[in-house]
Amino acid sequence: MSNREKTALPEDILLKIEKPERYLGNELNTVRKDKSKVDIRFAMAFPDVYEIGMSHLGIQILYSMFNRRGDTWCERVYSPWADLDRIMREKHIPLFALESQDPVREFDFLGITLQYELCYTNVLQLLDLSGLPLHAADRLKKNAERVPGTGMTADAEQASGEDALLGELPIVIGGGPCAYNPEPIADFFDMFYIGEGETVYDQLLDLYIECKKAGTTRKEFLLKAAGIEGIYVPMFYSPAYQKDGTLRSFGPDPQYPELPKRIRKQAVKDFSTAPYIDRPLVPYMRVTQDRVVLEIMRGCIRGCRFCQAGMIYRPNRVKNVEVLKKQAEHLLKVSGQDEITLSSLSSSDYPCLQELVTYLIDEFGKKQVNIALPSLRIDAFSLDVMSKVQDVNKSSLTFAPEAGSQRLRDVINKGLTEEDILHGAGEAFRGGWNKVKLYFMLGQPTENEEDRKDIAHLAQKIADEYYEIPKEKRNGKCMITISTSFFVPKPFTPFQWAVMYDPEDYLDFAATVSREVREMKNSRSIRYNWHEAYVTVLEGLFARGDRRVAKTIESAYRHGAIFDAWTEYWDWNKWLSAMSETGLDLAFYTKRQRAEDELLPWDFIDCGVTKKFLLDEWHRATIDGTVTPNCKENCNACGAMKYGCGICYDLVDGEKVPRKNHYREWAEKQAVVNAEKKAKFEAEKAARIAAQEAAREAARAAAEAAKAAEGEEGLS
Repeated sequence: MSNREKTALPEDILLKIEKPERYLGNELNTVRKDKSKVDIRFAMAFPDVYEIGMSHLGIQILYSMFNRRGDTWCERVYSPWADLDRIMREKHIPLFALESQDPVREFDFLGITLQYELCYTNVLQLLDLSGLPLHAADRLKKNAERVPGTGMTADAEQASGEDALLGELPIVIGGGPCAYNPEPIADFFDMFYIGEGETVYDQLLDLYIECKKAGTTRKEFLLKAAGIEGIYVPMFYSPAYQKDGTLRSFGPDPQYPELPKRIRKQAVKDFSTAPYIDRPLVPYMRVTQDRVVLEIMRGCIRGCRFCQAGMIYRPNRVKNVEVLKKQAEHLLKVSGQDEITLSSLSSSDYPCLQELVTYLIDEFGKKQVNIALPSLRIDAFSLDVMSKVQDVNKSSLTFAPEAGSQRLRDVINKGLTEEDILHGAGEAFRGGWNKVKLYFMLGQPTENEEDRKDIAHLAQKIADEYYEIPKEKRNGKCMITISTSFFVPKPFTPFQWAVMYDPEDYLDFAATVSREVREMKNSRSIRYNWHEAYVTVLEGLFARGDRRVAKTIESAYRHGAIFDAWTEYWDWNKWLSAMSETGLDLAFYTKRQRAEDELLPWDFIDCGVTKKFLLDEWHRATIDGTVTPNCKENCNACGAMKYGCGICYDLVDGEKVPRKNHYREWAEKQAVVNAEKKAKFEAEKAARIAAQEAAREAARAAAEAAKAAEGEEGLS
C-alpha cells in the first residue's frame, strides 16, 4: 500500500468535522518519500490549529532543510481543532502526520515549535493524543506508550522497568522563542534546541542514526545529545530553591559533570547562504498568512527594551539582495502565489530595501503580484516605499508608538519622537491615506496615569494633522484605531526584572485611556480596543516561570484547558482551579519585584546578550530614562559580537573589523539632531498653517470683491 492509499480519519468523521481539509495533507509541494528507505522520520508539530501553523516561516524552512536529506522524511502535525479532538479521544484515534497519515508515535522525532506561551496546554494535547507519556522521565522505560487521549498505559501487563531502546518512542524536542525559558514545560520535553535551527540539527540527526544502529538506549542517546552545543536535555539538570521560593542553584546533576553549565544559543553566521525554503507548501484552504515569505533580515538593530525578539535574534544579519531576487523569482514560480511578504523585525532597516522593492515591482507587478511590507517605521523613506506597493486607495497604515508620552517612549527605548510620529502621519495623510492603526502597551515600567492619557492625546494630535488638510484635498473621513495590549516582561530583555499587575489593574489602565479618548474633540474619529487582561497574567506566569509551574499546566490541561489563545475556549476559572490544586502562588511569579542579583530560571542559557548589558539597560530605563542608540549608530557592547558576524562588524578593505562604542559622541550629536528635527517640524507646520490661512484669506477677499462687483452692477 502506498503512503497515500489511506487516510487516518474515516469518511464519516471527515464529514462531521469543521474544515476537514486541515487533516488531509494534500497541499501543493508536499514532500512524500518511501518510509522504508529513510533512517529518520521527523514529525514537525505546531501546537495550534492548521491555519496558524501553516503560516509559520520556521516550520517551512526546517521542512525543506530536513527533506533535503536523503535519510530523513519530515512531515507535519498540527493541533486538532476541538471538534476532532473530542472524537479522537472518544474513539482512541492516535494523532497522525499529514503526509503519510501514520501515527506520530511511530516516528523518530516529534519536534514542537514553541512560538507563544499560550500554546502550552496544546503541547500536552499533542503528546496525549499521540499516546505518549506526558513526562519525559516516563518515556525512558520500555512499553511506555499510552492509549491516545487517555493517559493510560496501553498494556499494563507489558509495562517494563527496562530501559527503552532508541526508536521505541519519538524523541520530543522543542524549539522557538519560548525555548529561551523552557523551564515551565521542561518536564514534558526530552530536549530543547536553543537558537536558530539551521545550525546543528544535522549533527543531532547524524548522532541519532549512529546511536540507533548501535542499539543504544534512549537515555544514552539523550546524554550524548546533551553534549552538542545548543542542545538542552532537562532531565540531566536540576534546580534547587531558597526558603523564599527563589532559585538557589541550577546546573547539571553531579553524576553528569561533563555536561555544559550553560547552553549557548545557536546563530547562523552567513545569512545569505543559510538553508531556505525550496518549494513552499501551498494550502487548499485559507490560512492566516497565505503568501510567499521572503526573509530579508534576521535580528533587529533597534533595541526596544520590552522586545524579546530584538535581543535573542542578535546580531542583526542581512541577506544579500541578489540572493533575495533569485529566491523571490523561484518561490513565486513554484508556488503560484500572487503575493509576497518581505519578512523581518524592522524592514525599514534593510539596507537594500529600495532596490529590492523596485525589482519586485518591475518584475512581478505586471503579473499582478502584490507586495506586503510589514514592520516599517514611520519615516519618509518607508512612506515612499509603501506608496509604491499599496493599492491605489491607500486605505490603512499601521504605526506602533508603544507609548503615548515621549518620556515613556524614551524609557522603553523606542527611538521614536513625537515629531517623527506626527510628521509621518501628516505625510501619509497628504499622500492619500486616511486610516491609521496605532498600537500601544499598557503597564510598562515607570508608566503613570499621564502616560496613559497621552495615548488619547497623541491620537488627537494625529487627527489634527489630518484635519489641517484643506477639506477638498482630504480622502474622505479620517479614522484612527487605537489598540492596547498589556505589557508582559520577557526573559532576556532589560525589562525581565519588571513587576506585573492584577487583571483588574490592567482593566483600570484601559478604562483611563477609554475615558480620555471620549474627551478628545475628534473622538468620533478615534476608536479604541484593548486586550484580554486575564490572558496577559497567564502569559506572564509562563514567560518567567520555573520548573514548578509544570504541575499547574498539567492540572489545567486535565481540567480541560486547551486553545488558551482562542477567546471561545479561554476559561480563567480552569486556571484558577489548577493554581489552587497545585498550590501555585501567582503573585510570586507576576507581581514580585525581582532582585537584580537573583538567579533567574533562564540564566543557564547564553542567548548572546550579556546579563550586564540587560541590567545596564534596565538602569537606563528606570533610573535615567535615557535612550540607547541603535546598533547601526553605535556598538553598545551587548555581547553578540562573539558570534563574529552581522552588524557587529564593519568591512574595511575587505576585512571584518569590530565596531566600536562611541556613546558619548552619539548622545551629544543625537540631542542636536532631535532639537533640529523638532524645530524643523514646528517650522513646517507653522508654514503650512500660514499658507492655509493665507489661502483662506485670499479666498475671502476674492469672495468679497466678487460680492462688491455684483452690488455695483445692481446699482447701475
